[in-house]
Amino acid sequence: MKKLAWLVLAGLLLATPVAAQTQRPPTAKLAGVVAAVSGNELDVTATDGSKAVVMLGDKTRIALSSPMQMEDIKPGSFIGAGAMADGKGGNTAVEITVFPESARGLGEGFHKWDQGPNSTMTNGTVAEVLGTDHRTVTVTYKGGQQAVTIPPGTPITTFANADKTALVAGAHVVVRALKGSDGKLTAVYLTVGKDGFVPQG
Repeated sequence: MKKLAWLVLAGLLLATPVAAQTQRPPTAKLAGVVAAVSGNELDVTATDGSKAVVMLGDKTRIALSSPMQMEDIKPGSFIGAGAMADGKGGNTAVEITVFPESARGLGEGFHKWDQGPNSTMTNGTVAEVLGTDHRTVTVTYKGGQQAVTIPPGTPITTFANADKTALVAGAHVVVRALKGSDGKLTAVYLTVGKDGFVPQG
């Protein structure tokens, strides 16, 4: 999953509010492959070949990410569409997340996205799907709707809550962790690819 997906997971999985005045340790991002799991310790080989040890805490949240196809987006699907405004009143998708039913309504609406001055984010329910190869979907939300064109090859993913049993040697992961003053990493949320899938983040 790309940035859209991990932001979705953060909003879904982090349930404990923190006062604005509270200072938290700096966060770190790590993408790589699980080398070994021992209790609450995860050994990860990063994409650059470096090694890292990540601790799994009581509040670590784990999500299982898997790919979907264009055909999986149907009327009634609740999706998150990271896109670029096309200058004609529509949006061209960069990535799509199909939300599980348990996450329906999360972040609903049309917003600016932080992927550039013309980037948009639309979270809502698919009302209509037009076309076959180069599809355009109408995404509705409270107070409005947006047209989103999904070009062939656009990454489309979904996710589900998981537990430590999903963390096996060889699995691809993206970890968002808190870095302590001693340099140790404690995972806040972790995305693991299903059946060899490589999540992006």
